[in-house]
Amino acid sequence: MLAVVMALSATAAFGEGKVAQRQERQQQRIAQGVKSGSLTAGETARLENRESAINHEVRADRAANGGTLTAAERAQVNRQQNRASGAIFVDKHNGIHQQQ
Repeated sequence: MLAVVMALSATAAFGEGKVAQRQERQQQRIAQGVKSGSLTAGETARLENRESAINHEVRADRAANGGTLTAAERAQVNRQQNRASGAIFVDKHNGIHQQQ
């Protein structure tokens, strides 16, 4: 029984790290788009607001669950991050560039 609990804890901790790593990577992608000029100010603001909303939701969910996310919450955050990732890609590759 103890081994099962420890395995579940390790899995939950692994999932938590993946959420944080993905948030950081998507922020890096946005920053790179700003630096290269492939994201306009409006696109950047919209993407940052979207990321901020996801981050706020994750913090609230963790606060409600003793510092972790449930499997359902991790799945929901993953779906939201997938959509945000797609939006970052589209905005970076839409041919509209920041005026310099």
